[in-house]
Amino acid sequence: MLKKAAALFLVGASLATWLGCTTNSSTYLYAAIPASNQIVVYREDPNSGLLTVLVGSPITAGPGVQSIAIHPSKKFMYAANSGESDVSLFNIATDGALTEVTPRTLVGSAPNLLAMDTAGSFLYVSNLGSNTISVFSIDATSGALTPVAAPFSIGGTALNMKLSPAGDVLFVTIGGNPDFVESFSNPSSGNPGATSIQAGVNPNGLAIDPSGTHLYTGNFGDNSISAFTIGANGVLTPISGFPLGETFSAPLALFIDNSGKYLYVANQGSSNLAAYGIGSDGGLTLLTNSPFVTGPQPSFITSDSTGKYLFVGNQSSPAIQSFSLDGSTGTLTSVKSFPVGSTPTSIALIP
Repeated sequence: MLKKAAALFLVGASLATWLGCTTNSSTYLYAAIPASNQIVVYREDPNSGLLTVLVGSPITAGPGVQSIAIHPSKKFMYAANSGESDVSLFNIATDGALTEVTPRTLVGSAPNLLAMDTAGSFLYVSNLGSNTISVFSIDATSGALTPVAAPFSIGGTALNMKLSPAGDVLFVTIGGNPDFVESFSNPSSGNPGATSIQAGVNPNGLAIDPSGTHLYTGNFGDNSISAFTIGANGVLTPISGFPLGETFSAPLALFIDNSGKYLYVANQGSSNLAAYGIGSDGGLTLLTNSPFVTGPQPSFITSDSTGKYLFVGNQSSPAIQSFSLDGSTGTLTSVKSFPVGSTPTSIALIP
């Protein structure tokens, strides 16, 4: 059974530019494909959830491009290149076109995850090979990255990473024996305070509700979901009744919809999405019409800015699958599956 791809490709990549030919009102979806060192680009129809590959796509990216993140200004994209231990900066034109700005920014060994605060002031880079987090300030005009301090250490192998909605706490799920969640308060200082709490086995999935009051992990190794309340400085307290055992196999990714009412779980071993209603206390109730069938081995979930469409990346028979979301019931309806040449590991959308 596959997990998230983390291939390292030590091959050269040059500055890449491509031109789209769509209108400025379009929505664009970008997908990182590490096996081919490329980023695939689509135009999303925000009225149907359908994707159309743009002329000039895919573009050449860095070796083993693993994770991508878009600045809230919609002007810049960042890409973590696991095979070269650096981060690329791309300028985004109003027509969705990407132009890489060189040189690339060096980080720790084998960067695999990116996180950015909602203001677009700081970028956090998880370095898989060195078990560290690099912190950079972002120039609002140019998008250039400046190190805040030397990378700080974490307690083991980072499986996932998310910022609190306020941006004042960085949460990192750690794989090992035992497995746990680390909370780093004031992470933009580069010298954060840290607390930790044990989670389930291999907590690959990580989601935080929009209010910043509850955190969930999807535990790949024991088919369960853990839930915590978030206190001062990011201190986590387990919610009664959790971990919640799933009847599905290998939960790998979690996603909470824009309304904060529903939690979706990508079960890689069952090739489906389980959907849960979220109670005011953080409790979960499986929706009666759940689960929803996906392609083989779903590995991540995200949505467009409207929240009307979810996009799921499937590892086996690599594809990105679009679903419409009924906000009143949480029901998902498959729109279409869009094949890609190799396994996608990260996607980001820009309206």
